[in-house]
Amino acid sequence: MNIRHAQIADAPYIAPLIVDAIGDIANRLTGETEPQTVLNELQALFKRKDNRHSYLNTYVAEIDGNVAGMMVVYGGDQAQELDHNLEKWLSDKGAEIQTIEVEARPDEFYIDTICTSPKFRGKGIGTALLEYVDTLAKEKGYSKLSLSVEKEKERARKLYEKMGYVYAEPWIIIGEEFDHMVKKV
Repeated sequence: MNIRHAQIADAPYIAPLIVDAIGDIANRLTGETEPQTVLNELQALFKRKDNRHSYLNTYVAEIDGNVAGMMVVYGGDQAQELDHNLEKWLSDKGAEIQTIEVEARPDEFYIDTICTSPKFRGKGIGTALLEYVDTLAKEKGYSKLSLSVEKEKERARKLYEKMGYVYAEPWIIIGEEFDHMVKKV
């Protein structure tokens, strides 16, 4: 397995994984509800440089040239600017809801989205991505990682706990309660 920085050409492989990971939140991020339009808009956002789901913030796990998993990461201190750009884009296109909640504290390196491709699940891809982000956070000068997990995602939570993440506080994202988890690196 190889983990690398995403490239613009990865857009058609990454967008479905983002939807798989965040579900209906993708509708809010794109201002769309029709599934194919949501995917198309996520691909457009991925190809841009100025938002949380940009290829610049995305890392890809590959096995034999296939996208096996991905993660979107950024510094909590960058979240406000990234989300401002997204909110402006939503406003310009006349989206019904144009506000995006910040999901991380300024001193955290935040794992916004992480997902393994269905055919590669159970093969350690998620673990490898989480190990990779430890080093990445240190290289970028952060001493704390964070992520938010939906209450019902027990399997994911168990993996995060195994990797050293601990519950820090409740967090509301688009009206739903998440558990904000942190890890010192």
